[in-house]
Amino acid sequence: MDLGLKGKRALVLSSSRGLGRGIAEAIAAEGANVFLTARSEDKLKAAAEAINARGAGRAAYLAADLKTDLETIHAKAVEVLGGPIDILVANTGGPPAGTALGVAADQWTAQFEAMILPVIKLSGLVIEGMRERKFGRILIVASSGVIQPIPNLVMSNTLRSSLVGWAKTMSNEVAADGVTVNMILPGRIETDRTAELDAANAKKQSKTVEEIAANARAAIPAGRYGRVEEFGDVACFLVSERASYVTGSLVRVDGGAIKSV
Repeated sequence: MDLGLKGKRALVLSSSRGLGRGIAEAIAAEGANVFLTARSEDKLKAAAEAINARGAGRAAYLAADLKTDLETIHAKAVEVLGGPIDILVANTGGPPAGTALGVAADQWTAQFEAMILPVIKLSGLVIEGMRERKFGRILIVASSGVIQPIPNLVMSNTLRSSLVGWAKTMSNEVAADGVTVNMILPGRIETDRTAELDAANAKKQSKTVEEIAANARAAIPAGRYGRVEEFGDVACFLVSERASYVTGSLVRVDGGAIKSV
């Protein structure tokens, strides 16, 4: 299937590793040109070089902080990609683990400014151009916790849920202009972040990391953690021309782990 991504310009946030990098690689494999951003220059360079070595879509990058360099990121992406952004993949880093009673008040504000405001602000920078061109894709990487709260991840459960209402509202406002706004919800995908969370849970529960991972896999109908490539492929479809009638949706990539229908 031709996804219609050849030559499209994509900005992928937090794309030096893990899910963000996986999405960037999948989009670039279909011929889109991608602009990567995160804080680690070395990891961004490695990700861009890997994408460029494949010889399909091209990759460039900028090491920057979403909280302070948002307009610079957008301007540089437009400059390097040679035109306005067609696809925004809004992926932001996860907050520290913690319980509902264990988070200090000032942590909420700091994490909201790091995780949520950049998504809203950057969407505002690209959305009008998308509407004018009658094509645009905004894909927000969230978490299965917005449907089924994850124990010991209260900040992620709470803050990412705020984007559910925002994304649905925005999707209704721009759908007639050929712009889609969707959220993709990873379950247990095998990334560095998942390993960090397993380690945190192991410490909290006085268990080994292996025990935590085994228990997690046992609770997933698929019986395993997902692969980054599997997640990236779903994201790639959602930002493609072929997904033009999919908007305002929460798309689960979780191996069946979420229990609700």
